[in-house]
Amino acid sequence: MSGRLLPLLPASLMVLALLIKVPTLRRDRGRPLKRTACGLLAVGAPINFLATPSTIAAVNHRTGVVNFSAPLVFGLCTVFSGLCVVLVLQWRGGPPAAVRRATRLTAALFGTATAAIVVLFVIGDAPVERLRDLDTYYATTPWIREMIVCFLAAHTLGTSALTWLCARWLTRAEHALRPLRTGLALIVVAGLMDLAYLAAKWASVVARWTGHDLVYLSTDVAPPLAGAAGLLLGAGFVVPLVGGSATWVALGQYRRLRPLWKALRGFAATQGRTVPLAWWSPLGIRLVHRESVIDDGILALAGWFDPRVRSAAYEAARGRGMSEAQAATIADAAVLASACRLKAAAARGSVPEPAAVPEPYRLGRRPLTALAHAFRTSDIVAAARDAAIAGTAERNPDPVGA
Repeated sequence: MSGRLLPLLPASLMVLALLIKVPTLRRDRGRPLKRTACGLLAVGAPINFLATPSTIAAVNHRTGVVNFSAPLVFGLCTVFSGLCVVLVLQWRGGPPAAVRRATRLTAALFGTATAAIVVLFVIGDAPVERLRDLDTYYATTPWIREMIVCFLAAHTLGTSALTWLCARWLTRAEHALRPLRTGLALIVVAGLMDLAYLAAKWASVVARWTGHDLVYLSTDVAPPLAGAAGLLLGAGFVVPLVGGSATWVALGQYRRLRPLWKALRGFAATQGRTVPLAWWSPLGIRLVHRESVIDDGILALAGWFDPRVRSAAYEAARGRGMSEAQAATIADAAVLASACRLKAAAARGSVPEPAAVPEPYRLGRRPLTALAHAFRTSDIVAAARDAAIAGTAERNPDPVGA
């Protein structure tokens, strides 16, 4: 991958997350968590791009100030570090008063550090433009030296706090949603890589103070670590936002229902109520439509539901140590699979239509996604389906599949 495109990846991830969050911010302006998240993404998106040598040179040239990019990038990184800590504090929650105190303290600390970076650059003297090694080149220059130390100290504090908070939260989030756990894990890994980046930067600066030359740590070792950390951090914030969004949840449900929809859509058509969808129909409408098709298919098969199939499947599932709810779901899926085979066989003339009963067996009211999963994966359900085929084979040597 081109070195020019690599810095755009973290920025792209954060822009994506920002586009996801902005509509919700307009609806929930009073929620500090939403404001902090959008602020963090807006600040973080341009950092990796602004830190590239070509952009640094362009910014310095456009502003007419030698090394103007230094306080710009250092200041943005410091603000970003503070917002990361604030976001995690609000994300994790807790007593509102404690969260407010921690937020105010963090804002004051990192706000002061950002202001100090700007002031120290203004009163310092950095006449020689440095695109890749400013921190080591000016490590012994009065005031610029203090600016560099202020940036590294604030960044180290922010990354350490972020990594520690997320790691501690991750150990206690075993019951949290998978997107949240994945995001926390990515942020922890990103934090560790950023601390490695900071270690390389600190080592190169301290070496300069002591008369040694470890500039390669700053120019060759640190940048790849910073790029990888930015990419993982961007992903860490995007995954919970995307994975927990209503659109993503609806997409997951829509995909999980496909096996059941595929098996029942032909039977649903016999009900005469299936309405075709336009190709531009939104995901929410498609999900409702798929659920309706499944419900119509189940209704069309009601006369073929055999309580004996359900009882046998339920006992088999309980015999394997499954919970009552799991066993009931598998039992209903078995009834449905058997009915699909029998109804299809009847359409081919292999078996007669069932006798009408006053009150046919009804499936339990359980999540369709759980029913679809059992319908597709359970070997107990597969056995019930095969048993239905065997039953039709006694009447017709040519087996009929649904």
